[in-house]
Amino acid sequence: MKKSFAARLLRWFDRHGRHDLPWQHPRTPYRVWLSEVMLQQTQVAAVIPYFERFVARFPDIAALAAANDDDVMHLWAGLGYYARARNLLKAARTIVDTHGGKFPSDVDQVAALPGIGRSTAGAILAQAFGQRHAILDGNVRRVLARHAGIAGWPGDPKVQAELWEIAERLLPRARLPDYTQATMDLGAQICLPRAPRCDECPVRADCVAFATDRQSEIPAPRPKRARPLRKAQMLVIENRDGAILLERRPPAGIWGGLWCLPMCDGDWREYCRDALRVSAKDAQPLPSLRHAFTHFELEITPMRVGLKADPRKADSQRAWTRIDQFDALGLPSPVKKLLAGLTCRE
Repeated sequence: MKKSFAARLLRWFDRHGRHDLPWQHPRTPYRVWLSEVMLQQTQVAAVIPYFERFVARFPDIAALAAANDDDVMHLWAGLGYYARARNLLKAARTIVDTHGGKFPSDVDQVAALPGIGRSTAGAILAQAFGQRHAILDGNVRRVLARHAGIAGWPGDPKVQAELWEIAERLLPRARLPDYTQATMDLGAQICLPRAPRCDECPVRADCVAFATDRQSEIPAPRPKRARPLRKAQMLVIENRDGAILLERRPPAGIWGGLWCLPMCDGDWREYCRDALRVSAKDAQPLPSLRHAFTHFELEITPMRVGLKADPRKADSQRAWTRIDQFDALGLPSPVKKLLAGLTCRE
């Protein structure tokens, strides 16, 4: 009799799975939650150094809930998708205020926390509490779609519903933490998006995509959409002491909550006068750069602005910042790159 999908997968995991990830030792709800949020849209290798720095600074939920927003964003800077960091901080404060600082073990309560959806909630509860919940992250969607021969883009609601049904049906009765990790590992190590290593797959015997040679077709890619190009100016404004003006981005939108060079898409003189309250006399354009977001590309034209007079003191959303203070702030990657290439004092 052929062993179940789960039994074959777990046997493979015992020999070839990832057993030494930092959030597995110890596998506390806080550490699992943090890792799952960081792993949204981001690969394990990139997450590990961020995770280690984060838990060293904020070792538990109480420490994170009490953290300064800037400290959290600084540690997250470079990892991208910054709404994750803002939601993580909101969720930590909710856990302290609503659940007495203890991570909840009820699936509805977990799913209600900011930044946690059905799959992330299932991954946390399965790994941290051993509860029987399915997950459906990108790796798992690919594994299940190929194994069951589910055509179509996994983001389509009908396809996604079918994959959830399969994920729930295949769940074992025991070893839920290991099974959850195993499904992710299989997608990350064997069932790759391109050139999958089918000869090493423990469930290839009844994999529909393998049997029909359709691994390159399943799952279907996201329907292509034109990614629009947006343009903006970044203003490099330096005072007589050599400090550069930074402003905090709004909570929503690109680089939400991070410190950034002032940006405008209209007349830079008007923006300096009306929004920044500085008296600008001229501006020198610097080489432009592009940055790709998920749904659009941003072309940035830096402008080095000269001042007519000494500027006013900045407010709570803006700060005159010296070069040696940049590392202490959460700055978007393009801004770091731009500032690193500038000679702030001629």
